Amino acid sequence: MVRTLIEEILLFVLPFCVFAGYLIVRRRNPFRVEAWSGHLFWLSTLGLVLGIAFFIYSGLVAPRHKGAFVPPHVENGRLIQGQFDD
Repeated sequence: MVRTLIEEILLFVLPFCVFAGYLIVRRRNPFRVEAWSGHLFWLSTLGLVLGIAFFIYSGLVAPRHKGAFVPPHVENGRLIQGQFDD
């Protein structure tokens, strides 16, 4: 779950990093407010769209199990991990 959250945050930050790289290539200072003022709305919107699209994509391609889940239990003194019955 933490990995998915970190991926979502990185996808949101990606447009800002690309735009900062663009400013550096154009020899403009990326730490000046004037360079970002007109673009923050679109960068935020693009970051949200990327995050939501990845969330939907990962939900669609996630492996699905058809059987019932058997929780962890003890059998003959040994711990059996939880698994899906097929």
